[in-house]
Amino acid sequence: MIIERLSISEVVRVRPRRFGDARGYFSEVFNARAFRQQVADVEFVQDNEALSGAVGTLRGLHFQRSPMAQGKLIRVIRGAILDVAVDIRKGSPSYGKHVSARLDGTDGDQLWVPVGFAHGYCTLEPDTLVTYKVTNYYSPADDGGILWSDPAIAIDWPVPAQGPVLSAKDLELPALKDLPDCFFYDHEREGVA
Repeated sequence: MIIERLSISEVVRVRPRRFGDARGYFSEVFNARAFRQQVADVEFVQDNEALSGAVGTLRGLHFQRSPMAQGKLIRVIRGAILDVAVDIRKGSPSYGKHVSARLDGTDGDQLWVPVGFAHGYCTLEPDTLVTYKVTNYYSPADDGGILWSDPAIAIDWPVPAQGPVLSAKDLELPALKDLPDCFFYDHEREGVA
């Protein structure tokens, strides 16, 4: 696998190698040993899948609070997304900043979003199918998020003129300035949440 650390280095783009011939290709999309050695020493406990019918469907920005905090490894099976991670670790040099990556079902790239980041994505193609591994089980009591359109974060979402397709829950999320402190940057461990 090939890894690329984004401008916030804890967020990592992962490109599994593909071996192609006249039949198509073969790819090892996940290898726990290689992931632990090259990206993060974590264990994934659950796989999730989301289908979004309309272009401009926006899901996020979501996270889970401790003790049920989740790291996520996101991959697109069909279609394409703009995938976004926002640093919400108090004291981090990149607090409130975001990174993004285009992921699609053609190239098979993945995005690692560690604990301490809010995550969201916007679909770029119809009938986009996204799958992601998480490092902790879903816990409604620990569910949190940030408003997708918070001007302090200033994400340039690729939404249609009429606006994104959103859930009622995502419309009511707080701005970053109103978010209680959930995660703290660990200076001793160089940014590990």
